Amino acid sequence: MSRTGFRRTFAALSVCSLALTVSACGSGDDESASGKTRITVNCMPPKSAKVDRAFFEEDVAAFEKANPDIDVVPHDAFPCQDPKTFDAKLAGGQMEDVFYTYFTDARHVVDIGQAADLTPYVKELKSYDTLQQQLRDIYTVDGKVYGIPRTGYSMGLIYNKALFEKAGLDPDRPPATWDEVRAAAKKIAALGDGTVGYADYSAQNQGGWHFTAELYSRGGDVVGADGKKATVDTPEGHAVLQTLHDMRWKDDSMGSKQLLVINDVQQMMGSGKLGMYLAAPDNIPILVKEKGGAYEDLALAPMPGGQGTLIGGDGYMFNKKASPEQIRAGLKWLDHMFLTPGEGFLGDYARAKAEDAPVGLPEPRLFTGAADAEDQQVKKANANVPVENYQSFLDGNQKLEMKIEPPSAQQIYSVLDGVVSAVLTKEDADIDQLLDDASGKIDSILARS
Repeated sequence: MSRTGFRRTFAALSVCSLALTVSACGSGDDESASGKTRITVNCMPPKSAKVDRAFFEEDVAAFEKANPDIDVVPHDAFPCQDPKTFDAKLAGGQMEDVFYTYFTDARHVVDIGQAADLTPYVKELKSYDTLQQQLRDIYTVDGKVYGIPRTGYSMGLIYNKALFEKAGLDPDRPPATWDEVRAAAKKIAALGDGTVGYADYSAQNQGGWHFTAELYSRGGDVVGADGKKATVDTPEGHAVLQTLHDMRWKDDSMGSKQLLVINDVQQMMGSGKLGMYLAAPDNIPILVKEKGGAYEDLALAPMPGGQGTLIGGDGYMFNKKASPEQIRAGLKWLDHMFLTPGEGFLGDYARAKAEDAPVGLPEPRLFTGAADAEDQQVKKANANVPVENYQSFLDGNQKLEMKIEPPSAQQIYSVLDGVVSAVLTKEDADIDQLLDDASGKIDSILARS
């Protein structure tokens, strides 16, 4: 699944419309009338996101001033990548020279032959060696580099410190195991007045997404290493569903309303009626800005279970028709816009703070080594949120295996949605049968992919 926010508080933005012609959107002519190298790029914030739009335009102008031989033509629309049009744009040659992708798209774009090979040029990207290896690997296929990561996120446990205190729990010692989550949820639900201890998604593919995250947290996997067979009908898969079943039906700590999606759960947390749910750090400003929550009440812990966490994010790939000059220009643009610690569209924390955007959230954590230290130092200096509320998440994540979403993720999530919703809406749901049926359906999906 995609993240809920695009850069701090806005939803993911911008692709070039299918109505645009090939010359307007895709590669071909790499020089403008002035003789400059011309690149088209997407994921520009729309006019409705006034602050982000202004920042983006400011950064593009600064880049062009520093590189007078490059002409950047940004395209905006909503969202950055629309799954309904993405493949059609690729197949029709309408993709920008430098185009936005989710991590889960990288292999597909390469497999259908629509990505430029960046391997001969990537040494020219100043930041490349500072990026996290596991994120670089997502865009590396058969030893060749086809894309550059821009942001990364990992799942954790968001919890309400005020409710923890009210329930007699230590807000500075969040649950580290699923048994502890269950115990804490039961105490929080016992507060009454409509308070729910733990909530989970179970509709619109989001239940399958969270099942995957919970399975990873226990050391399991959705698909085997060869990508051909489902691995959900395992002790780890059974444990995920049994815990959800027991919290829902034995403990009554998940509330009676089910088939929830992300907006439902965020509303519950923002209103102070929910103790815990799984999410990435970018949920926190949404809970405050849109749902009525308070930064001081919201804390973030690593995934319970101690084994792994689901990671996601986005990056940029290059049109297969991009010229060497366009690739070099595009890499320079990425360095300037997104990949310089403490600077640019994502990293200018002083500018963000001046506009009252949240600074100090624990992710995205893109860099390593000295670059990471520099980025974190600038972020800390401009922090305007209670960073101590996220220290547990930062410390715990260092011990977890970071795992990307499975292949054919949305189709698989649709199957697993039914499994999770059955467990949460039917007390007598047969977990063995549900996982056996799901395995067969996932195997069929993988055989077709």
